[in-house]
Amino acid sequence: MQNDKLKNYLHLHLLVFIAGFTAIIGKLITINAVSLVWYRMLMATLLMFLYIKRAKINVDITKKALIKLSIAGIIIALHWITFFGSIQVSNASIALAMFSTGAFFASFIEPIIYKRKIIKYEIVFGLIVIVGIYLIVRSEFKYIDGMILGVISAFLSSLFAVLNGKFLEEHSATKISFYEFISGVFFISIYILVFGDGFNANHFNISISDASWLFILASVCTAYAFIASVYVMRYISPYTVVLTYNLEPIYGIVLALILFPESETMSSSFYIGAFIILGVVLSNGILKNWKKIKAKKSN
Repeated sequence: MQNDKLKNYLHLHLLVFIAGFTAIIGKLITINAVSLVWYRMLMATLLMFLYIKRAKINVDITKKALIKLSIAGIIIALHWITFFGSIQVSNASIALAMFSTGAFFASFIEPIIYKRKIIKYEIVFGLIVIVGIYLIVRSEFKYIDGMILGVISAFLSSLFAVLNGKFLEEHSATKISFYEFISGVFFISIYILVFGDGFNANHFNISISDASWLFILASVCTAYAFIASVYVMRYISPYTVVLTYNLEPIYGIVLALILFPESETMSSSFYIGAFIILGVVLSNGILKNWKKIKAKKSN
């Protein structure tokens, strides 16, 4: 029993490592962010479809639910586009540091979606996050475009996560992701047709290297990571899973520093600012869990 628990914890950390590795893949792929996300979501949709057929999962859905999931799918598509766009105009470290601000946004989005009061200490944490962002901006202002895209990506990611939490009250995670991926592909396809160059030969003319990394991104980092995370959550508490996933930027920044030391080595102020943000995120999770335990004991 203890060995099974250890295996699941190790599996969880592998999934977080994979999540951090997506930023590295984004740096290695040379096609633009819009096309990158289109390929990622299309491939992941096909793989998810095969999984649904194999596992015989029921994905019947109402029109109203489909509309809601489609909106969420557009949000996740925009999140990924801005995230990879941030990497392409700056670097992986900047994108990941800005991505860490998601917890700050979630503290304001959650009360709106779930109709609860804003918690006072979350406002304090938010102010500390701003200090961390200030240190990063001050020391790495040349990457300001990447920072803006990264912050937008973090906001969209938080909005997406909060909405999905609401959807999970009615639908399975598989059904949610499947329809969100489909709507994301549809949305980006319309964007490419209307605002891009369309689906011409250049769109499909990608290098073997890009195709290989895209397949790894769609299969290992998206389809597999999703299915495996659902499996892990059967044996590990959601709190532990969420808190562990907050380590994603740390894994990603360390990986980027090891693999791309010339372009990813940042100033000391950057790392101070990044770890202030990460510290706040982890502290927020720990404090919330402590309050839940205290509330249970009092009851």
